[in-house]
Amino acid sequence: MPARFLSGPRVNVHLGDLVHGSSLNGHLEALRGRSVLIATAEQLPAALALIEIDGIARRIVLWPSGAALEHLPFVIAAADVDVIVSDGTLLGQLETFGVASITCGTEIVPSNYGRLPRHSTEWILLTSGTTGRPKLVLHTLASLRGAIQAGSDLDAPSVWSTFYDIRRYGGLQIFLRAMLTGGSMVLSSAREPVAEFLMRAGAHCVSHISGTPSHWRQALMSPEAAKISPAYVRLSGEIADQSILDNLQSFYSQAKVAHAFASTEAGVAFDVRDGLAGFPAALIAEPNGPVELKVEDGTLRIRSGRVAAGYLDGERELADPEGFVDTGDVVELRGGRYYFAGRRDGTINVGGQKVHPEEVEAVINRHPRVRMSVVRPRKNPLVGALVVADVVLENGPEAAAGIETEILQLCRATLPQYKVPASIKFVTEVAVASTGKVVRQYA
Repeated sequence: MPARFLSGPRVNVHLGDLVHGSSLNGHLEALRGRSVLIATAEQLPAALALIEIDGIARRIVLWPSGAALEHLPFVIAAADVDVIVSDGTLLGQLETFGVASITCGTEIVPSNYGRLPRHSTEWILLTSGTTGRPKLVLHTLASLRGAIQAGSDLDAPSVWSTFYDIRRYGGLQIFLRAMLTGGSMVLSSAREPVAEFLMRAGAHCVSHISGTPSHWRQALMSPEAAKISPAYVRLSGEIADQSILDNLQSFYSQAKVAHAFASTEAGVAFDVRDGLAGFPAALIAEPNGPVELKVEDGTLRIRSGRVAAGYLDGERELADPEGFVDTGDVVELRGGRYYFAGRRDGTINVGGQKVHPEEVEAVINRHPRVRMSVVRPRKNPLVGALVVADVVLENGPEAAAGIETEILQLCRATLPQYKVPASIKFVTEVAVASTGKVVRQYA
């Protein structure tokens, strides 16, 4: 069997070196029983630290790329952090908090100290909310690994990769799957252009790769998309409309394309591998499976052993009295299948009528020349807001002649009039957050 590895943008590490080595400069014992915040610029040193610290620390707090530093004091206080593991990039900001720091890196040095686990380590993940302080979600390794089943077709040694940051729930799932099933992993970087990441993933023969639909739309616009030849392509984090599923299956004809539903609080609920948007209504009618689903007041609710234990601050309830987590994702039943419409709190109010931006985007994205779109509100004194759209075309804005009319005709044939965009702007790109999700604007 080939040697297992973790790969970053500039460094590759053989996992076997960790058996008698450490990336923590001999300081692992100092972390025993402590609440540890891992804050690094790149994912590779964080990944190595995670492997070493689980079972040693009583709590691990993951600080993801793109998290606002203004929230760091709150996170340190709320999680009772007493040690920060850092690659040095944040030490200037961290020194003011009076918390001890330990340096980590990507160099594995020989070490012979004991690693007998003594703690069922708590894993604290930050939510990816767009405004306000993040919520701190409490998981254990048992809840995080609940969807990783020995003997499944996914859980055999493979070379995994993801566009996600492994310090957020979606990326952490892929990291754990690779590590717990004997695989290797190619880690992405927020500082690395998509084209360079794809070339690096191809050079390491990545076989299984995941990302949000927005990640994949960006990837398919790059000539380097052909550098990878995966056997398995996974989408999650946003609604996977039929257009992106079809485009991925066409481009990677040898791959199995699947889309999964998961959230930081509710864990992994299911994945869908039939090539169709939405999910079969039969999943709701399977109450005895490992994950129980129900639809109440129009939103999807989840109960399972993969659900987080709660929010660390304890100021709000994560689940209802029956143990179901309200995801806030609106679903609609059509023809024996549920389709995601959008977020309950993400609608545009057009004269009292609610519009889910994702529903309009799914129609716009059907146009063969469209590669990506984002729908947003524009204030209007008469009806409160109008629907407008920013659209990325395959050959750029200069190729837009006649396309606006075609898109509007497609929308009018599919949507009620109040959902049809009042205007379309052709752009070279749309903003995508560090979470891999489109940056949305609400009225």
